[in-house]
Order: sequence, then C-alpha cells, then structure tokens
Amino acid sequence: MAEGGEGEELLRPPLPAGAPGPKRLCSRACPAGGTGAAHPRPGAAGAGAGPGAGASGAPPALAGCCPAAAAGTAAAGAAGTAAAAGPGGAGGGGAGSLLQPESLLDAAAKRVAGSWAFERVEGRFQRIPEPVQRRIVYWSFPRSERQICMYSSFQPGRAAAASPASAAAGGPSAAAAPPAPAGEESPAAGPPPPAVPAAAPATAPQGEGLPFRRGIRLLETGAVDNVLQVGFHLSGTVTEPATATEPEMTYKVAISFDRCKITSVTCGCGNKDIFYCAHVVALSLYRIRKPDQVKLRLPISETLFQMNRDQLQKFVQYLITAHHTEVLPTAQKLADEILSSNSEINQVHGAPDPTAGASIDDENCWHLDEEQVREQVKLFLSQGGYYGSGKQLNSMFAKVREMLRMRDSNGARMLTLITEQFMADPRLSLWRQQGTGITEKCRQLWDELGALWVCVVLNPHCKLEEKSCWLRQLRKWGEMDVCPLEDGNYGNELPNITNALTQSSGHSQDSLARPRRTVFTRAIEGCDLHWQDSHLQRIISSDFYVSPSYQREGESLLFNSQGQPLWLEHVPTACARVDALRSHGYPREALRLTVAIINTLRLQQQRQLEIYKHQKKDLLQRGATTITNLEGWVGHPLNPIGCLFLTLTEACRLEEENCLEISDAGDSKPPVYQHVPVATGSQDSSESYLSLALEVALMGMGQQRVMPEGLYAQDKVCRNEEQIIARLQDLELDPVLVQTLRKQCILLLEGGPFSGLGEVIHRESVPMHTFAKYLFSALLPHDADLAYKLALRAMRLPVLETTAPSGDVTHPHHLVSVVPSRYPRWFTLGHLESQQCELASTMLTAAKGDMLRLRTVLEAIQKNIHSSSLIFKLAQDAFKIATPADSNSDTTLLNVALELGLQVMRMTLSTLNWRRREMVRWLVTCATEVGVRALVSILQSWYSLFTPTEATSIVAATVMSHNTILRLSLDYPQREELASCARTLALQCAMKDPQNCALSALTLCEKDHIAFETAYQIVIDAASTGMTYTQLFTIARYMEHRGYPLRAFKLASLAMTHLNLAYNQDTHPAINDVLWACALSHSLGKNELAAIIPLVVKSVHCATVLSDILRRCTMTAPGLAGIPGRRNSGKLMSTDKAPLRQLLDATISAYINTTHSRLTHISPRHYGEFIEFLSKARETFLLAQDGHIQFAQFIDNLKQIYKGKKKLMLLVRERFG
Repeated sequence: MAEGGEGEELLRPPLPAGAPGPKRLCSRACPAGGTGAAHPRPGAAGAGAGPGAGASGAPPALAGCCPAAAAGTAAAGAAGTAAAAGPGGAGGGGAGSLLQPESLLDAAAKRVAGSWAFERVEGRFQRIPEPVQRRIVYWSFPRSERQICMYSSFQPGRAAAASPASAAAGGPSAAAAPPAPAGEESPAAGPPPPAVPAAAPATAPQGEGLPFRRGIRLLETGAVDNVLQVGFHLSGTVTEPATATEPEMTYKVAISFDRCKITSVTCGCGNKDIFYCAHVVALSLYRIRKPDQVKLRLPISETLFQMNRDQLQKFVQYLITAHHTEVLPTAQKLADEILSSNSEINQVHGAPDPTAGASIDDENCWHLDEEQVREQVKLFLSQGGYYGSGKQLNSMFAKVREMLRMRDSNGARMLTLITEQFMADPRLSLWRQQGTGITEKCRQLWDELGALWVCVVLNPHCKLEEKSCWLRQLRKWGEMDVCPLEDGNYGNELPNITNALTQSSGHSQDSLARPRRTVFTRAIEGCDLHWQDSHLQRIISSDFYVSPSYQREGESLLFNSQGQPLWLEHVPTACARVDALRSHGYPREALRLTVAIINTLRLQQQRQLEIYKHQKKDLLQRGATTITNLEGWVGHPLNPIGCLFLTLTEACRLEEENCLEISDAGDSKPPVYQHVPVATGSQDSSESYLSLALEVALMGMGQQRVMPEGLYAQDKVCRNEEQIIARLQDLELDPVLVQTLRKQCILLLEGGPFSGLGEVIHRESVPMHTFAKYLFSALLPHDADLAYKLALRAMRLPVLETTAPSGDVTHPHHLVSVVPSRYPRWFTLGHLESQQCELASTMLTAAKGDMLRLRTVLEAIQKNIHSSSLIFKLAQDAFKIATPADSNSDTTLLNVALELGLQVMRMTLSTLNWRRREMVRWLVTCATEVGVRALVSILQSWYSLFTPTEATSIVAATVMSHNTILRLSLDYPQREELASCARTLALQCAMKDPQNCALSALTLCEKDHIAFETAYQIVIDAASTGMTYTQLFTIARYMEHRGYPLRAFKLASLAMTHLNLAYNQDTHPAINDVLWACALSHSLGKNELAAIIPLVVKSVHCATVLSDILRRCTMTAPGLAGIPGRRNSGKLMSTDKAPLRQLLDATISAYINTTHSRLTHISPRHYGEFIEFLSKARETFLLAQDGHIQFAQFIDNLKQIYKGKKKLMLLVRERFG
C-alpha cells in the first residue's frame, strides 16, 4: 500500500477483488463453442514461455526472497506501481547489472494475475490477445519461496517469524513496511541470487528432514523433470534417489494454482500430512527459480478451440488409446451422455477445463488438507503432551500466526479446525466429571488458542460477515459445558475487555454472581471492537500525527503536553489491538499504536505520582494501603506487556541475511538488537524503540497488583514474569538503556501504592523478588546505591506477616490467616519464598567484603524471610562464597553466614524439622571456620540454640574432636578453655536431660575427675526417677568399659528395678543386658550375685531366660574379676543353697506357669515345639535334689488337667512316660 495513506487503507473495507469471496467451484464451464468463441485468439499455441508482445528478451524475474528486497518493494507492489523497486528487472541479473524498467504488459499482467480470477478477465473483455493471456498465466504461479516454505514446514524462516525486524537496519520506515498480501508480491522484485539463502548449506542439520529442505535438495540434484505448465496447471516428475533400503522412485506431481496461490496438489508418493511433500516443494521451486525452462501452454480449452473436427476426433481417439484401461469406461459414459439430447451434460454451455483457472465464485486460498489438520491435532491431543506433542501443537499455533502475518485466509481456517479438535478432546468431559483441573501443559495450549482467536477477530481487514460467523462459532464453543474457563476452576473478576482505562480499587461485591468466563470470552468481547475511531486511524496512519501547537495547553484526552497522541483504552485491550496489527502483517501500524499506549502509560504514571504525594503522609502512618490493580498486566491472558515488548524489539532486531533459513530447534543464539529512533513528530530524538521496550517492560513488571485467585492464574503470573525477564536479559545495556533503567527504577521506588516497589503496598500484592533480582544485577555495575535500595525494598513479603495492618480490613479479599505466617490462598507461596531467598543470596554475593552493606542485607533477611529452611540455604550460600577453595576466607561474609545459622537454630529449636541435625552440624563447621571465639560463644549460649542432646552429642563432641583442634591450631590455654566450656555444657545438659545426655556428659568429663564424679552423681540421682533401664544399662556398660565395675554393678542393679520381662518375652532386647548384669555380678563375687538375684527373680518371668542365667552361674566359680582386697573361695556354687536356690525355685515356677499359659491356646502345629519346651523344663527340674519327683508330679497334673487334648497327651506319655 502507498506510504501516504496506509492507515486509511488499513481501516477501509478491502477491495472485493482482493478479499476471499464465497466458496468457488473447482472447474468452470467455457462459453458455448469454446473459450475463444467470443474472441478468437490469433496464432497457434507457442512452444514455450517466451516473452509476450511488448516484453523484452526474457521474462521478468520473480520476486526474490531477500528481506531487504521484499520490504523495499512491498509498498510499490501494493500500490500497483510498474517501475522496478529493487534489483533486477525484465532482464536484470543481480545487484550489479543494469536496471531495466518493467514492460507495461508485465506490470499489468502481474497485477491482474494476483487479483482477478481468469474467468473474470474473460468476462470483462471481449477479446484477449494470446500474448496477454500468456503473461497472465505466466504470472499466476506463486512468486514467493517463503509461502512455499510456510506450507511445507512447521518451522518458519527467521525473518518470517519476526517480520517487523526484517529491515530494522534501514530504520523504522523500512522495518515497518508491511508485507504485501498473499498474491500481491512486489511486481518489480529482482531475481533471486545464484546462491539462494534457503539452500545455504550452513543451515542446521535439524532442518534437513523437513519437506522444504528436502525439496531444495531434490531440485539442486536435478531430480525434477518433464515440467509442463498448461494454463493454471503445473505437472512434472520428481525422482527420489535410491537409498540403502529403498530403490529409486519417480513420482508424478500435479499442482493447480490461481491468483498466485496453490489451490490443490497431487503427488504419487501418497503423502498424508498437513504440509506439502518434498516433491511438491521441488516442482514449485523449479517453477519459481527456473521459469524460463518450463514449457508453457495456454489452457487446454484454447488448444482444442483451434482444432477442426478431424483433429478433435484424432485427439480424442489417441488419448483413449494411450490410457484405455483407465479412461475407456468414462469416455463411453460421456459419449452416451453427449449423444443424448436430454442429458444433463447438454444442458450446460461449454465444458469444464481444469487448466483454465478458477471461476469467480471459487474461494481463492492456498491448498490446505483439512482432514490431515484434524487428524494431526487429534493425534497430538491424544498423546496428552507426551512425545513432544505439546511442542507440535505450539508449532501449529505458530503456523497459524505465520499465515495471519502473510494475510492468508487459511490462518483463521486452520485455527477453526484446531479448535474443533480441542473442543472434541474426550479428556475435557473426564476432567469435568472428576472435578479435576486441566493439566498445566494443556492449559497453556488453551490459553494460546484463546489469544489467537482474539487476534483473528481483531483483524483490521475482517469483513462483517466473517466476524459474525466467527462470533456465532465462538459463542457456540463457549456455551459448551466442557469449555475450559479462562482462569482454570475459579471465577473471574477481571474487567471486561471493552472497559475503560480507569481501574478502580474496589471489587464488585456480588462476585458470586459474576458471569462464566471461558477461554473464548475475550475473543467474543473482541468482536465488539472496531477500528473506525478517527483518532485511532490517525495514530496508526502516520508517524507525524501530533496536536496543533495552539492546543497543547492544559489537559487533553487525545494528546499529552508534548502533543503526542494518546490512546485511552483498557490497557490489555489496546495491547490486543497491537498484537492483532502485528499478527496480521502491519508492523508499522503496530509500532505507532504501541508508542501511543506507552505515552498514555507514562501520563498515567505521572498522575499516580501526583496522587500519591497528597496521600503519602497518611499512607506512611498506616503502613498499608487498599489501593491495588485487580488486573495485573503480567500473567494476563492477553499478555499485554509481552506483546508491546516484542513489537518494539522486533523493530530493532538485526536479522541474518538468510530469511528463509529454517530455524534450528537447538539454536540458542541470543538475538542482536540495535537502536532504531522512534519516528514521531516530537523533538526528542534520543528515544529509540529499544529504550521504549525496556521502559514498558519495567512499567508492567513493576505494576502493583493483587495476587489473582487459583493455582493456575498464580502460576501463570510467575511464568510470564520469568519469560519477560528472560527477554530483558537478551538486551545488552548500553548507556541509553542504563539511563532508561535508572529513570524507571527511581519512578518505581517513588511510585507509592501504584508501584510494586513503592514505600507502601497492599498486603496481597504480588511480590517483586524475581523482578528486583534482575534490576539489582542490571543496575549494580552502574548505580550500586540504587540497586541495593531497590532490592532491599523488594525483600518484603507482607502476606506472611502474622497480623494484618488496620488499613487492610476494608479490602473484600482480606482473610484472617488460619495458620500464622502462611496464607492459604497463595498456592505458589513456596516458589515466591524461594525467589525471595534468591534475591537475598544475590545481594549477599555482591556485598562480599562490604560490612556495612552486608549488615543491611542481613537485617532485611532477618526481618522479611520467615522460613528457616530458606535462611539456612542463605547461610550455606554465604558460607560457600566466603570460603573459596582457591583463596582466603572472607571474614565479613563468614560472620553473616554464622549469624544466619544462629537465627536458624533459634527458629527451629522448638519446632520439628527433619534437617535439624544437618543444620546443627553445619553451624559447628561454620563457627569453626570463624574461629575459637565463635565456638566458645555457641558453647556458652547453647540453651538458646540447641537441645541438650544436640549440645552434648553433636556440638560439644565435635568441638572437642581431634580434627577441630588441628583445624584451629589451638595452643594449650585455648584448648583448655574450649574443654572447660564443653564440660560445663555437658554437666548443664545432664542436669536438664539426664536420660539423653548423661552418657555424653560422662564421656566429655572423663579427663576431669571432679566433673566426672559430678556427672556420675547426676546419673545416680536421676536413675530412680526418670531414666529407663535401657539408658541405665548403656551407662553401666560404659562404666565397666572405663574400669569401674562396682559402679557398673550399681547402675545395672538400678536398671533391673525398672525392668519387667513376661513369660512369653523370650526375644526381648533387654535379655542381653540382663545376662550381662548377672555375669558382671557373678564375676564380682558371691555378695554381688546374692544382691542381683532377687532383682532378677522379681523382674524376669521368662523361664528360658532364668534357666540360662542359672546355667551360667553354675558353670564357673564367682569372683573371677579379682577385686583388690577381696578373697574368693574359687568353689562352684550349689543350687541347693542361697542365692542360687531362690533362682532355681523361680525358674521351676516360671516353667510351670508358662506351660499352663501355653496350653490354654495351643494348636496342633505347635505340639512338637511344646514337647521340646517340656524337655528343657525337665533339665531345670533335675537340678533340684527331688527334681525328678517334682517333674513326674508336674506331668501327671498335666495329663489330668488337659486330658481332653488326647493327641498332645499321647505325645507327652511317649516322651516322658
């Protein structure tokens, strides 16, 4: 379109010829008597595609694929100019050749070939000279390789993916020139250079398997042959070379085309895919690159018209003979119908000609296999996001955007097909029945689907009937029960898309009655928007639309004080307009509207600052605000900030020359940007689109907004924020961008309740930690004070404060937190806290060596971070940074790590934490690294940091270890000081918790007699009250090991008083301790054994254990320990005398009781085991003098009492008589 009036052209209804019409038939009838009946054509059909009358020696070259050429000639093509606008012409070969003007015939033929159906041409003119027909037919084939690429590959060329940037180096006027609509390629574009960029061998290998790349390979290897163009039909053969597993194959390819669009394809390979196969690509590129080598004939009806009757009969008979097996039945049927005067075929004038192009009624659009689109989407959805299906569906969405950008009507058509399959996904009903949410991957796909429909309905060239059709379809989908909601399973309070810019802080109180909002609701609302506003038309039509200078005094809704236009509309809606312009191939218009939106946001920011100045004193006194934006721009379904940022940066992106190079999936090369001055009527020439991109991203990210409801909406806020920051990190901050960054950061800090970084924010405001981390890192090299001020301000997380400030209660979302320091509605709280921790860690790292800054950061951490595990992570990070492996430790940061560790100890002292032991051990390590004074300090203040068990078993033990002494290189006084502190700690812990600390205390006090005696006395005092037999046995064994057998005996005796072993506890863990205690007593002498046996008899009722003790006591003489000052007889002890007599009686009694207990519930499978038990009992009975008599009486009693158990008693008689 022409430069001067492109805005008006954009908003006016499109010309009927260029817009898609109703569905057209595939063939048309020629006028009666043949095509040439009304206007005979002179001459016979030519032999090739030579120049027509008035053309120069060779046909003009087709449109090249160089981005500069495409951008430079698009406007000329849209305006219909006949002069050459780029390299090459009718005979031009390259940039260095002489430019020749294009012939008027070719200029007119190009225009007609791209806009009019051939039937319209025939109906418009009575006589069309044959050379004119040839040139129209010649120029009717597509001229752009980019469009062939678009229909043969998921992956778009880089330039196609970022259309506004294709000519950024040439300034905004070049960058913003919209691509010509499909079928209206620039008439004067030069020929492609010999090395076509698309065929460059440098392309990444990942693209080699794509049909477009394979088609190029086939073309370059000479696989295309027998190419013939008959009218609007192209045919040829493509030979696939032989491989290791496949022989050489030759495929017949046929392509029909109309108005520079391929309308149908057929290939013998039987390809079943959304896109054209490599053979169709090869034939198409052959026609584009080598048009002079293609035999060209007029439509077959024209040739037939020139034949007489004999020639026609010969033609038909030869045709039938050549293909009699295929066409003979059809030929006979047609002959019968023609010979019948009443047949339907005779009621129609003329006959169809598949080579004569489309009729006026045929829809002019590129061939798209709708069935394959449905099948592919259905397949990808059935895979549920696995096997790369999510990536494939996103590629299909990207293909829709590419089609929209090329203004191809198949974009909306393909999106409709995709949506139908999405709505038919059986998982939707299942999720709804089960009440479960849609999976995250699927949810993101639905979001993109909804955003694409908003783009489609906002097409500036959309016809009213098209929009009405889409609206009906969208409403139909939206009314279905299974249609996903806009924000997951939750309701929505976001303003309608058509609402004004003003955003009130008050909620609608009847939120329960709010309407149901689906993923299509915004698109449905978008159907109410139009482009007829005169102010909007002027904004997007001209870079120099400003208010008259005499009108710039005072306030205006249309212009700011500098006279620049404003666009006062709901911000996401205005950004949706920008996205629609950008998506439909109007990058320049999108840039203009973007600049107007940013000027509006600037004015809004300025007015908010003025409002805050009047409220500042009151807000600071309350420390809270109810002002917030209910609709955040980050995480919004329409992604307004991301849209503006991409629009601006694409205008500044430096693209590679190879515009059709297939992007490599593994290519992570960051984009390169340059400053492109903003084309406005203002005097400020320092602004560039790149600095505006940074500014609007900072504005949007810094917006103070309330956390949305629902897991998905909150997760989307986080993901969108990370996406924008990732794009910001691609910008190389030069002085211009640093100035923009500093200015915007200062405004955010001063922005009060309207900024997420202001002094006072809403309690439920979305935290700024991730954003602030980026700002801190970006600002630090340029303005450290501002960087720290901003990051420290962002550290807060008010939602975790235990009590809500008084100023917050008027907010209808306010809820009293049931669990202190946790807000149940925030599903992403864990992620937010981790981001807060990351920000703190970044500041700690940067402040290394600066004690003042470290102290400030430490205070912020202690004030704002409420999670002990996160503070512990910070402490570990600080310790790691402070102790590099290749250099000396940093004392300042070490002290910060220690202080954070101490805070963690205090926070987790009285709470359960599975990492507590790890935390304690780490703190001792950190204190050791700091030095001996730190160790002394934690030993002296152990009661506020550790439990008694931790203090003795971990802290004191580690401090007193040999490794610690060596690590610190301590002298004797320092070692003694540490040892003294450790012993004091041990005794204090033993007093406080003797059950768990007594043994550790004894171990720590071994080298100090007084301390050891004190610890032992603590154990004795506690033995009768709180200690268990296990603890006492453990300490008793320790005493024996240290050479205190009498003390060990005393402790073992105390332990026995706490023990009780029942008759059936023959596997009790304390049995070994009992046996050890009896062995110790026996070794000490008869007196100690006599003292322990009554305790054993009282505590142990298990017969087998008692018999084991009895057996051991009778095997050796007592007193073998050899206690000094004692004399032992060395004689074995008798079971008939004390103390063993008491033990023997107790053992016999235990056997009798156990026998009766076991017989009460015995089963036949245990009879054998019971007989063995009686055999052991007999051994014990026989130790007594009258034992055999007692055992016989015992057996008789069993027979009498349990005579009912006949089988068992039979076994007893067999064994015992």
